This record gives sequence, structure tokens and C-alpha cells, in this order.
Amino acid sequence: MVSFPSAPDDLFKAYAYEQLATIGKALCAPARLVILNVLCQGERTVEVLAGHAGLSVANASQHLQVLRRANLVESERQGNKIIYRVADRNVVGFFTSMKELAAERMSSLQVAFSEISAAPSRLAAVGREELLSLVEAGIAVVIDVRPSEEYRSGHIAGTVSIPLDRLSDHLSWLPADKEIVALCRGSYCILADKAVDILRELGLSARRAIDGVVEWELSGLPVERETGQRLEASVEGDHGGQ
Repeated sequence: MVSFPSAPDDLFKAYAYEQLATIGKALCAPARLVILNVLCQGERTVEVLAGHAGLSVANASQHLQVLRRANLVESERQGNKIIYRVADRNVVGFFTSMKELAAERMSSLQVAFSEISAAPSRLAAVGREELLSLVEAGIAVVIDVRPSEEYRSGHIAGTVSIPLDRLSDHLSWLPADKEIVALCRGSYCILADKAVDILRELGLSARRAIDGVVEWELSGLPVERETGQRLEASVEGDHGGQ
């Protein structure tokens, strides 16, 4: 319990900003941002998070402890596994806003986005309103190319789960007479770009969605979730695009 017996205004201000700085310090490592981005999609084991961040399990655990001390993530033991998740949806909103702010204010990031936006896979990308109309009208096939557990954690109704590493197994199912829209984790993620490249090389009409499921939900649009899902400790086929 912290008390402020004298000069409470000055003491409180110093204490409050010190606590605020704790969050800033927790976010100063790129690996932690990768981890937090994945957790915004849904809860994960440390093994899966380590695979996404390109870390050993031990190093990933250390980064997760920093995020826990900042109250950005929490954990729960399930059998012999420890499951991590964001502390609440406010963390998701904050992290998404931080990415949007960085894209708006960081000139070097703007240049990077400008370059990647010129890639064939990002030309005529599908915005939120157009994606909503496509889903409601059923005039396009919208595939969610994130790992299957992310799809189960939350997905847009009417979308089909086809993880990128399994796309080749489902090519015969995809219709040649409809446009295909690939959806992943949003503008920072390249999974949808890779899917679009593969589909276009096969002569199919394909575009990527700009937003991910997180942005979709934060805008007030509905997201479906599957309950009772089993989290896998394996990272095989579950990383590669941030």
C-alpha cells in the first residue's frame, strides 16, 4: 500500500508517472510487441509465443514476466501447460491504437508501408466496409489464413479457416468463378499477402483484407468464438507473419 503523507500532489504525480513508465518499459522490446500482438488474437502457450517471436522458451518466458508485471498479460495453469492471455480487452484497444499511432507518426514506418502497399498483393486491398458487404452478400469467398487456433479464438462470421501452411491442400475447393479475399492479422501481417500471391499465380482472382479480426471487433462489428478449444504446445505451422 502506497501512502502520500506529505505534499500528496507532488508525491502522487511522481508515483503515477513512474507506474505509467512501467508500461512504456514493458513495450520497449520488439519481441514483447510480437508476443503481445499474438496474444491480442487469443490465448497461447509459451511454446507457441516463443515460435512467433523467434525466441527460446526460456527467453520468451522472461519477456512474458515483464508484460505480467506491467499487468498487460495474465497467465493460468492448465494441466502441465501455462496459458497466457491479454489482461483484458482494454489492452487490445491500447495496443492497436499504438500501432496506428506509429503508422501515422513514424516517417520510417510510413516509408515501409508505402513500399509494401505497392506490392501486387496490396493493390486494391479490401477495406472494412467492402469486406462487410462481401461477407453479407456472399459474393466472395473470404478465407482466414491465420493459424487455426487463432480462428477458433475469434473470427468473422462467414469466413472459412484455411491456414496459410495448408492452403495448397484446399486449392481444389476454392471456386474459380468467385473472388477470394484473404484475411490475417491486419496491416502489419503478411500472411494474407503470401496467400494472395499463391492464389494469383494459379490464375484465381484474389485480394487481401486491410483489417484483421481485432480491428473488426474494435470497430463494433461481431466476432464469433468457439468454446472449449484445445491449445496446442506445438509451434509447427503457427508463425511466420506478424
